[in-house]
Amino acid sequence: RKIIMKFCWSTLYVKDLDESIQFYEGVIGLPLVRRFNAGEQTEIAFLGGGETQVELIQDAGRPGGNVGADISWGFAVDSLEQAFESMKEKDIKLLSDIIQPNPHSRFFFVEDPNGFKVQIAQI
Repeated sequence: RKIIMKFCWSTLYVKDLDESIQFYEGVIGLPLVRRFNAGEQTEIAFLGGGETQVELIQDAGRPGGNVGADISWGFAVDSLEQAFESMKEKDIKLLSDIIQPNPHSRFFFVEDPNGFKVQIAQI
């Protein structure tokens, strides 16, 4: 019998939880689902309106921002040009111009407050 699993969340240890929530809620548009203390030195927040959520953890004993260059999270938008201009207006660090590898996919990359690569795509 095959076990079926559902992808629930992806976790990122962050340097500053407030700044990270501001980015993912205010810039990306993910709603804050819950935020709570998980001990004296650890605070956790879950964001997202869909099936999969983003989990952000600020832990005084584990500094955040240790991410690899080959990992990114992707978020879909209706208008890539509008999202690109919005990122520039909000002074978000752009990692690329708009890229179109084929006629059906266009995207660009930005950097979150922790140095994590985020892909904004119009599919």
